[in-house]
Amino acid sequence: MLGASKRRTRTAFLSALGLAVTSTGLWLGLAGTSHAATGVPTPDHVVVVVLENHAYNQVIGSSSAPYINSLATGGANLTDSYAETHPSQPNYYAMFSGSTQGITDDSCVTPGFSSAPNLASELLAAGKTWASYNESLPAQGATDCSSGDYAQKHNPWFGFSNVPTDSAYTFDQFPADYSTLPQVSYVVPNLCSDMHDCSVATGDTWLQNNLGAYASWAKDHNSLLVITFDEDNRLSGNKIPTVFYGQQVTPGSSYSTTVNHYNLLRTLEDMYGLSHAGEAANSSDITGIWTG
Repeated sequence: MLGASKRRTRTAFLSALGLAVTSTGLWLGLAGTSHAATGVPTPDHVVVVVLENHAYNQVIGSSSAPYINSLATGGANLTDSYAETHPSQPNYYAMFSGSTQGITDDSCVTPGFSSAPNLASELLAAGKTWASYNESLPAQGATDCSSGDYAQKHNPWFGFSNVPTDSAYTFDQFPADYSTLPQVSYVVPNLCSDMHDCSVATGDTWLQNNLGAYASWAKDHNSLLVITFDEDNRLSGNKIPTVFYGQQVTPGSSYSTTVNHYNLLRTLEDMYGLSHAGEAANSSDITGIWTG
């Protein structure tokens, strides 16, 4: 049997390593988790919605976007969030893989042209779940360049050979039972619903009608809704709206640290203990908005 002083010494040593002594042995505590290491939570589900081509001041504070502003008020408003470049497509690759992958325009890409690490490949390699839900996509896994109001340029997952094409669903396949959602998913509205071809009000209404119920559910089910934009209107230094809403987001919080798509990617990766793709490795997490 160990003496009392030796037991205290052993316990202090193990505690310093993030271990706890229990009646049955040793337990690896939270010091070894991504939450403790990074200051970000691990939601059961994250849904990221990407909207189009509007600057921060065109949406936040605008009477044309009452729903998005209600989420900003009830969640976290990132007041200094930026896209990387112009036009649209390079920004989607940046937020998904930490790199524009050499893309400089909106031309349709060859499916699977890159095998670079990305959010989906990292999740799948770690045994996590992933999907995208794409409005007006002709069919699950379809790699068409365009179809009606659908545009492949807003769907970077098709550019990667390490992301199964069948993980790209139509938005009609978005689950009614939110508990069956993958751990991380992207939602990409079509060219009207995302404010690209239609108004801010149209996109705001689409978001409320199609994801308002998920947002409400997320508040009570350890889940998260992220709304961001690919780029601004080319008139505001590429400053874009970004809003976080969910159970572990402090209501009414305002995050003034300068961030971009790489910070968003890094934060999502660290929520699930993943490696860091591209420039996410050189970026910091979005912190200071979480309740925990």
